Amino acid sequence: MAEVVAGIDIGGTNTVIGIVNRNGDILAESTLPTRCNATFDVFVKNLTGAIEQLLMELGHEHRLLGVGVGSPNGSYNLGAIVDAPNLEWKGILPLCKEITLLTGVPSVVTNDANAAALGELLFGAAKGMKNFVVITLGTGLGSGIVVDGKLVIGHDGFAGEFGHVVAKANGRQCGCGKKGCLETYASATGLRRTAFKMIADSNQPSMLRNVTYDKLTAKMITEAAKTGDPLARAAFEYTGLILGTRLADLVAILNPEAIFFFGGLANAGELLIDPVRRYMEEYMFPVFKGKVKLLLSGLQDKNAAVLGAAALIWEELDKSAR
Repeated sequence: MAEVVAGIDIGGTNTVIGIVNRNGDILAESTLPTRCNATFDVFVKNLTGAIEQLLMELGHEHRLLGVGVGSPNGSYNLGAIVDAPNLEWKGILPLCKEITLLTGVPSVVTNDANAAALGELLFGAAKGMKNFVVITLGTGLGSGIVVDGKLVIGHDGFAGEFGHVVAKANGRQCGCGKKGCLETYASATGLRRTAFKMIADSNQPSMLRNVTYDKLTAKMITEAAKTGDPLARAAFEYTGLILGTRLADLVAILNPEAIFFFGGLANAGELLIDPVRRYMEEYMFPVFKGKVKLLLSGLQDKNAAVLGAAALIWEELDKSAR
């Protein structure tokens, strides 16, 4: 019987579930909405139900050994999600306990970006690297940090919250309760807020001008920028300024070999990377100039966060077997 684990990526909008073997092959995958207007208990039941459905589709020759989860504010130490700003449930959510209760197998959770970093290290473009950062750009902004070949978890298991460093004092309201957090400027949501503010503050011609905020998407802004829309390009330039300057600070602290970009907004490619690189280099401490590679995830045709979450539980199972 083939042994497999479930790797789960809980995002602010959608949750992706994958059944993964030891080689890092995603054998089956499905998606369910994270924002489901239901209680946390119902969400977990939907989650474990999706795992069971995928196993049924694969056939009885596959045996589930464990479940690994990457989630906003996922605490490895607590086995819980704690007050995640981009999720509708608050408080300490005992995710691993509930998953184990429903599936009968061990479960482990970490920050979603930490999971992406682990996936990049084991199966992606960071193979062989000892020091790098993965920046996830989706509904919010997360980061997974690898130093000397090891994932940085931190004292309480919450390390890697780069999205909640202050980009602008008393700036935009963030879902975490603070003002001016980086993710309110550098994320799919942040890009939307920037573009809409530019629409309101100027008379610059743009194909986005007649789009309401509720219907405006980062993908729409990206497509407009690709056609040369000046307002959409200005929105990317401003996003690059904010993110690039903060990355210069991060480089000064961590001295990484590379920074990888992962998530929906990263699909904009050089529209985003070019201004980020320019501003990062402009504000970089001189000793680091020209040394840090900015790269897209090496798992573009796969799901790095799912693979990372799967790698996390494989590692946990191996520890238990020693």
